[in-house]
Amino acid sequence: MGGTVRKTWLIVIIAAGACLSFLALLVIGTYSAAASLFGGGAAVGLAPGAVPAAFQPLVERYGTMCPALSPPLLAAQLYTESGWNPNARSPVGAEGIAQFMPGTWATHGIDAKGDGHPDVWDPADAIPAAAAYDCQLAQDVKSVPGDNTDNMLAAYNAGAYAVIQAQGIPPFAETRDYVKSIRTLAQSFSAPVGRVPPTRQAAGAIEFAQSKLGTPYLWGGTGTAADNGRFDCSGLTQAAYHSVGIELPRVANDQWNAGPHPGRDELLPGDLVFFATDLKDPRSIHHVGIYVGGGYMIDAPHTGASIRFDPIDVPDYIGATRVTQAGAQALPSPSASH
Repeated sequence: MGGTVRKTWLIVIIAAGACLSFLALLVIGTYSAAASLFGGGAAVGLAPGAVPAAFQPLVERYGTMCPALSPPLLAAQLYTESGWNPNARSPVGAEGIAQFMPGTWATHGIDAKGDGHPDVWDPADAIPAAAAYDCQLAQDVKSVPGDNTDNMLAAYNAGAYAVIQAQGIPPFAETRDYVKSIRTLAQSFSAPVGRVPPTRQAAGAIEFAQSKLGTPYLWGGTGTAADNGRFDCSGLTQAAYHSVGIELPRVANDQWNAGPHPGRDELLPGDLVFFATDLKDPRSIHHVGIYVGGGYMIDAPHTGASIRFDPIDVPDYIGATRVTQAGAQALPSPSASH
């Protein structure tokens, strides 16, 4: 749930009263100025730390296998299918990091390692196979009107025949949601070009978090009456964005992909800031807070402490996420397999 014991060097005492008022003005002022100054741009390549280091070379290499594919798009698919778990097995029998059904693997599995044994459980075979399968689908639907990448994703979900028959994305809610979700989620794996646009709901999320300053920490707390209004770290961030109409997952690890990742020098108030035991692996995220400006966040630190201001520039800082409505909605629930 993201609320592990924070190290003593994280502790900082912020004066109450006038200081809080000043910080509130700082937050709103910084956010308002940014809204008019920052512009967005297209995103290319992988964002630093977005893909676990063990899989990043494979995603970067095979994510460029064809024009319809990109490393962020391939990353979004793999994350949606398995959450980067090479040993994932779905209730319907899909296997591995790319969640191939045995019949699909039999015809589309690849021996990328060259050891004579295509292994669905080995990412070194499964990730290239997923990319090759995408590209084969893109070729199968290349004559269909519309965007080839969208049609490729639709074929991945519903089959190439359905896309050809519909002459585009089939009118299936699941397929249309899949295409939209993967396209949106790919932004959270992309290295932004230029400034990431600010989130309009950020100020409201900060206001909620600030109203909880001084509330005692509770492991597993989500602020309910049963919790006596107490939170752990990800419970606080989830509730803060819930207050402005954005639904985040429960745990910090899953909140990481709820939007694009601004650099440290591009942080804005309202960004979620994350901390991990392995800075090359977002699966090791163990803590999250809400950035308020000036190098500080509001967070629920650990048992025995209360919600407070803490600095973010500490050794286990892995990065930040600018939460968006679309990004949060694109996060995977238990996925269908191909």
